[in-house]
Amino acid sequence: MTVARSIILGHEVPTFKAPSSKGEIDWHKFIDGSWAMLCSHPADFTPVCTTELGTLASLQAEFNQRGVKVAAISCNDVDAHIAWIKDIESTKWAKGKTVAYPIIADPDRTVATLYGMLDPDEKSAAGLPMTCRAVFIIGPDKTLKTSILYPATTGRNFSEVLRVIDSLQLTMRNKVATPVNWKRGDKCMVVPTLSDDQAKEIFGKPSCPDGFKCMSVPSGKG
Repeated sequence: MTVARSIILGHEVPTFKAPSSKGEIDWHKFIDGSWAMLCSHPADFTPVCTTELGTLASLQAEFNQRGVKVAAISCNDVDAHIAWIKDIESTKWAKGKTVAYPIIADPDRTVATLYGMLDPDEKSAAGLPMTCRAVFIIGPDKTLKTSILYPATTGRNFSEVLRVIDSLQLTMRNKVATPVNWKRGDKCMVVPTLSDDQAKEIFGKPSCPDGFKCMSVPSGKG
């Protein structure tokens, strides 16, 4: 499935109001100038979702360190979420941490439809479509920076999500791009729009001790 037309990279994400395990969420007010991440889940009390939200709870400090507000969402009501949280916190994936982030209730699929998160191949016992495993990373300006969709049968890798956030935040502040398998602290690349002279001016300063280096390739390009 594809992301809804209204959810386009670089465009402002839609706002919504919905109940959650932490009270009502007004999405744009929740973001409030911070980075934010919204993760959808097919259903409460399902095994893969439980491992994911337990892992997310154990990584809360990593998201806090990066200034990222986290919220989850599934097509169950608040009472189900609150009961499910006890299961999540009891698992080894939570590593003794509590679920500090809100789990948004979307039983009528309003938010799931708004964000294009419904998976037509996954149905509830009542025959209703369930949400896929979507990740939306949103910048302080409320625009979509990254979206990732997984099928219900594939759990997410939150180490990769954190890596993406590190790249987004680095490249938002600096005229650089991150290469394959890059992780925080690794060397990165200068964006192609900079000339060599401009790159030397920007990166040849004490704040960049490794400076700027050119790599030669047979084509002489790049």
